[in-house]
Amino acid sequence: MSNKQNLPIDRRITKSKQALMDALLSLMQTKEFKKITVTDIVKTANLNRGTFYKHYEYKEDILDEMVDDVIADLISSYREPYKNTDFFQLRTLPSSAIKIFEHVSHNKDFYSLMVKSNVLTGVQNKLCNVLKELSLSELKGESSNPKINRELQASFYVHAILGMITEWITEGLKYSPDYMSEQLLEILKNRQTDTIFKLN
Repeated sequence: MSNKQNLPIDRRITKSKQALMDALLSLMQTKEFKKITVTDIVKTANLNRGTFYKHYEYKEDILDEMVDDVIADLISSYREPYKNTDFFQLRTLPSSAIKIFEHVSHNKDFYSLMVKSNVLTGVQNKLCNVLKELSLSELKGESSNPKINRELQASFYVHAILGMITEWITEGLKYSPDYMSEQLLEILKNRQTDTIFKLN
């Protein structure tokens, strides 16, 4: 009974917090973070200062929560291809199972700030570390070459994926998330150990 009564309140809180996050993200597109005031944020969010202080003490708290939310969603989208299975094979994996580019598209303003400005310094490293840790703790190829250092391998793949994301953002998301997922899968499937590169 009490859970049902709390639902509208929880929804209001979520809506207010989301409005404050959206406002801060919007302001950060054109203004230095250190120059943004609480007044700027609440005006943009169309809320009052009391609502801000009900949820946060400082504007940095909004930024921290925003980063945490994006990382939580990134983890969820990264796990999507294997969340309901004990194993999966790249050659039979449909590109529709890859959700990481949908996640980036959904959070494009955040990623655009991360890639194109110094506002979110350190966030890219944080994302790298989170995905690398996920890869090491949750994924292990059955036919892994014993000579390959798994940490370096995980780092290689994570940086490759973030490299694709960076390029995609820099180019203004000119491809669809579906196309990016297809490309990532084809690149992973196509990796060959015996490829010979001829120098020009």
